[in-house]
Amino acid sequence: MQRVTALRLLLCSHPLFFERDHGAVVMALPLGGRGAPVHRPVLLRETIELLAAERGGLFVDCTVGLGGHSEAILQASSKAEVLGFDRDGEALESARMRLAQFGSRFRAVHADFRDLTRVLATAKVKQVRGILADLGVSSLQLDTPSRGFSFRHDAPLDMRMDVSSGDETAAELLGRLSEGEIARIIFEYGEERRARRIARRIVEKRDGNEPIQTTRDLAELVARTVAGKQRRIHPATRTFQALRIAVNHELENLDRFVADAVDHLEPDGRLAVISFHSLEDRIIKRTLGKLSGRCQCPPRLPQCTCGARKAVEILTRRPVTPDEKEVAGNPRARGAKLRAVRKLTIPIE
Repeated sequence: MQRVTALRLLLCSHPLFFERDHGAVVMALPLGGRGAPVHRPVLLRETIELLAAERGGLFVDCTVGLGGHSEAILQASSKAEVLGFDRDGEALESARMRLAQFGSRFRAVHADFRDLTRVLATAKVKQVRGILADLGVSSLQLDTPSRGFSFRHDAPLDMRMDVSSGDETAAELLGRLSEGEIARIIFEYGEERRARRIARRIVEKRDGNEPIQTTRDLAELVARTVAGKQRRIHPATRTFQALRIAVNHELENLDRFVADAVDHLEPDGRLAVISFHSLEDRIIKRTLGKLSGRCQCPPRLPQCTCGARKAVEILTRRPVTPDEKEVAGNPRARGAKLRAVRKLTIPIE
């Protein structure tokens, strides 16, 4: 218990102790008080350049968040328009207020980024000049204690990006799933080596009529379970990340979204995707590779069956990552990877 108490004190008071969440890094500050991190769009300059926003036209920001990237797109050209949507209604309202200065050039829609085709059909839009998806968890979500995303605050273990969705909270998920299912989520989505041990302790608490209900419950349970040498990230980081991915179904149909986005681009249109986790980046890289004509089939197959088609030119042979200056000024940029493509004028079958 002394070790856990010391760890909690270190988390809340030591300026060099970091919380990693979904690849983004957050300077630990108690209860989001004074000095809490300010929202800064990740890889802003690189994203705007790869989208070629100075051309103007209609852009879609599929994860508008607090509106930082959308604002830069609208500033890049007086002829640029942005259709921005987000599944977090609170973030969407903040973006709407921030971008009100641009009048009708910005339109906001409450929707998941994977609903791209439906949203464009409803808006009677067939093709767009550029599409952006920033898949990282937002500053607003991390810094609002009641949302339950961060172990920096003691709050209900919620973690839903869309609180109006009716989806299960993280606490409800842990109250329903079997030990094996919990272990699989923590291992696959959090890449946590001690997943089985953590899952066993969660179920033991549940069976003892002490279910995990708050962020502090979970953080302290994991800290006790994997206690060992001190480290710069909290031992519960990977578990929190895994549960958030599971609660929000973050990896589901990500490949379909990328393919749909390319289909909705006009010729010479651009798609840019920012990810913060190796699992996301792997899916994005593989899907963009297939859309650039790179076959994903095993080498011994007599013919391609993966559906590879040369519809895009890859603009980032390697993912663009933040430089040291950006990470120093915005620790949340750490781990970000930006990939972008240009749609070919005449796709090659």
